[in-house]
Order: sequence, then structure tokens, then C-alpha cells
Amino acid sequence: MAQYILKRISYMILTLLVVIAMTFFLMRSIPGDPLASLARALPEQTKANFYAKYGLDKPLFQQYLIYMKNLLKGDLGESVVYAGRSVSETIVQTSPVSAAVGGLALIVGLIVGISLGIVAALYKNSWPDYLVMFIAILGITIPVFVLASLFQYFFSVKLGWLPTSGWGKPQHMVLPVIVLCFGTIATYARYIKSSMLEVLGQDYILTARAKGLSEFQVITRHVMRNSMLPAITILAGRIVGIFTGAFVVERMFSIPGIGFYYISSINNNDYSMTLGTTVFYAALFVVMQLIVDFVYMLVDPRIRLAGD
Repeated sequence: MAQYILKRISYMILTLLVVIAMTFFLMRSIPGDPLASLARALPEQTKANFYAKYGLDKPLFQQYLIYMKNLLKGDLGESVVYAGRSVSETIVQTSPVSAAVGGLALIVGLIVGISLGIVAALYKNSWPDYLVMFIAILGITIPVFVLASLFQYFFSVKLGWLPTSGWGKPQHMVLPVIVLCFGTIATYARYIKSSMLEVLGQDYILTARAKGLSEFQVITRHVMRNSMLPAITILAGRIVGIFTGAFVVERMFSIPGIGFYYISSINNNDYSMTLGTTVFYAALFVVMQLIVDFVYMLVDPRIRLAGD
């Protein structure tokens, strides 16, 4: 077990290093720099001071080494566009907002999606199954920004039930949560239905029924547990998705989450902010992936660590 954990941590570190390097050099390959427009009207010496402050006057590889050295100290740098704003402080202040909206959307999506998937599997080729699959198709095919616009129009503009945008009150979370949970509902409804149908056709299910177990006991004791494995597989991606998938939603509903600042940093070529948030997302993903592997072993005793 210790060897396995060390091996996975090594892979995690390697993945993060690759992501950081790719993001760093790709950001530098974009034409222009974050100070080009800001320092345009300033004297030459002032411009030089600005570039020296953020290390943009040094060779590219030297900039990379300096960034990695600071990163090892836990310093993600300072925003280039918003002077005086620390990247670490921005992540600490904004990530709880994204987690609140996205986390609630994930919980709602999991509960509704798993429930709909179970209904679709138990009532295969009947109207409940067709209705669930129709909802799943809508959740997958309709873009988030279209769904958000429709909800804002009907529930805010036409009916006046909920605010169009803003933050600070419980009602501000309703529309963003509904919009965000649609993708999770659609994904889990399809996965759970497919997984349950596969498990229901296994020999041990026939054996359980032959022993006289009721259909409720068969479903709860045998089918449900083994059907959860595909759902756990995609859970890491969905957890990270509560941060990354909320970019457009946070923008459209004026939610001051981390996604809002991430999009702004990309548009403004804010190197430090883009790199810092990318490191945060990448670290979150690899950690969640490791946790999912352990949950896998807890849910299914048949899964054990092999020597290779």
C-alpha cells in the first residue's frame, strides 16, 4: 500500500510539472503581454521598471526557473493586471464561492441523476425510461450558456421569481445551481442505467433471485453497489468540474467565484493569475483522482492492489 501511494504521488507531481510547463510556455506564446496596453502611455524608464518588477525583461527560460523557484516556496505570484492582488489570496477568497455553488449543484445532480438512472433501468423500454433518456439528451446537448439564458429570461425577466444575477442571498444561488446540475444529472442518469442493466444480467443476480430474495433486496444488496463503480470513476472529473465547469455560469450570473477571475486573467494575458489558477485546478484533479481510486477499493472488495 505504501509503495502504491508513493508511486501515485510521484505520478501526481510529474503531471503537475508537465501542466505547469505547458501552461507557462503556451501563455508566453500568445502575442502581446499583459503590460503592453497598461504601460503604453508611460515613460520608457517607468515601463522598464514595470517589466523588471514582474520579471518580463528576462529570457523566457529564466522566467520559468524563477516561477518554479517561487512556486516551491508556495508563492503563486502577484496579478500583473491587478497590481497588489496576490494570486494565492484571490484563490482563497474566491474558491469557496465556486465550491458553494458547484458543490450544491453536484449534490443535487448526483441525487437526481442516480435516481433517474435507477428508474430508467428498472423500467427499461417504457415511458419512464424514454422520459429519463430525453432529459439526459437535453442535459448533454444544450450548452450551458443557452440554458442559463433561457432560465434568466423565463424565471427572472418574464416571471420575476428570481434575480437575474448577483451574489449574497440564497435566491442568487437557485438559477446557477439548476443550470450547473443539468450536466451531472444527464451524465449519471446514462451511466447508472447502463451499469445497472449490465449488472442485472449477471449470473449472481439470477442466483440471488433463485435463493428467494425479494426484488428490493436484490437491487439494494447486489445491483446498487456494483452499479456504482462507473459513477465513482467519473466522480473526480465532476468534482473538479464544480470549479472549472462554472466559468460561463459565474460570468453570466455575476458570481465572484474563481472561474470569473480565471476567464478574466486569460482575456487580459494575466500570466500569474492564469498559471496560479491552472496549478490549483490541476492539483485538485490529481488529488481527487487518487481519492477515487481508494473509494473504488472500499466499494468493491474484488478490487485489490496488484504487484504491477
